[in-house]
Amino acid sequence: MLLSGLLAGLVAGMFGIGGGFVVVPALAAVLSIFTAGTGADDRIMHVAIGTSLATIIVTSIRSVHAHARRGAVDFDILKTWAPYIIGGVVIGILLAKFMDGRTLKLIFGFGVLLMGLHFIFPFLARRGALADSMPTGPLRTGLGSFIGGFCALLGIGGGTPAVLLMTLSGIPIHRAVATAAGFGTLIAIPGAIGAILVGWGEEGLPPFSLGYVNLIGLVAITTMSVITAPIGVALAHNLDAARLKRVFGIYLVLTSTVMLYFAMPKLVPAVSGDEPLQAGKPATLVTASDTMERKTER
Repeated sequence: MLLSGLLAGLVAGMFGIGGGFVVVPALAAVLSIFTAGTGADDRIMHVAIGTSLATIIVTSIRSVHAHARRGAVDFDILKTWAPYIIGGVVIGILLAKFMDGRTLKLIFGFGVLLMGLHFIFPFLARRGALADSMPTGPLRTGLGSFIGGFCALLGIGGGTPAVLLMTLSGIPIHRAVATAAGFGTLIAIPGAIGAILVGWGEEGLPPFSLGYVNLIGLVAITTMSVITAPIGVALAHNLDAARLKRVFGIYLVLTSTVMLYFAMPKLVPAVSGDEPLQAGKPATLVTASDTMERKTER
C-alpha cells in the first residue's frame, strides 16, 4: 500500500491524474491477502475502488488549491457540470453494488486498456479543438453523466477524459489540467460516500473498513502520495512529456492485461469428474466454476 501511494503521488504530479489507475490494482492485490478464506473475495474490487475514490479526495483538493492560487481553475465549468458529474457517480456506485468482483475487474481492465492506448497513441489529442466552447444542453448531460459513472466504476478521478473533453472544446491545456483536478473532487467525494453507504454491513471485509472504504489503505496511500506528488510535478517539467506518457501508457496496458487475465474464467480439463479421459478422445474443457458446482452437487 505504501509503495502504491508513492507511485500514485508520482503519476498524479506528472500527468495531472488522481492515481486511481495505480491504486486500484495495488489495493486489489494487497487486500486479497487479508480476506483469503473469508468468503469475501468477491468484494475486494469494491473495496479497492471505494478506497481509491477516498484517496482522490485528498489529492484532488490539494491539486485544485494549488492550481487555484495561480488562477488556472475554471470554476464556472465545475459549477455547470457538477450536477451531471455527481448524478453519474451515484448511478455508477449503485450499479457497482449489483456487480460481482469479476465484472468490475473486466470493466476496470477494459477501461484502463483504453486509457493506456490513449497515452501511447494520443490520436484524439492531436486533432486540435473541435469546438470553441464546452458542450451544453443534452450533450453536457450525457457526457457529464457518462464521465461520472465511468470513473466511479473504475475508481479514478477522471483527469484523463476531462482533459481530453476540455481540450477538444477549445480550453487551453494548462487550464484544462487545472480544472480536471476539480472534476476529481466532484467524482471522489460522492463516490467515496456512496461506497461507504452501499458497503455498510457487508461481512468479511478487510479489517478497519467503513463499507467499501478501507481506512488503513486510505491513510497509507494518501500519506505517501502527498510526499511524491511534488516530485512528480518537478519531473514533468524536466523530462520529455511525450515519452513519459508513452511509458505510463505501456504500464496501463500491462496492468489491464493482468486484470483481464484474472477476470476471465479459467478452463480446466474435465478428467477427474463424471467420465474418464479415453485414448484418442479430446478432453472436454469446462470453467473452474463449473467444476466447483459439480463438486457441490455431489
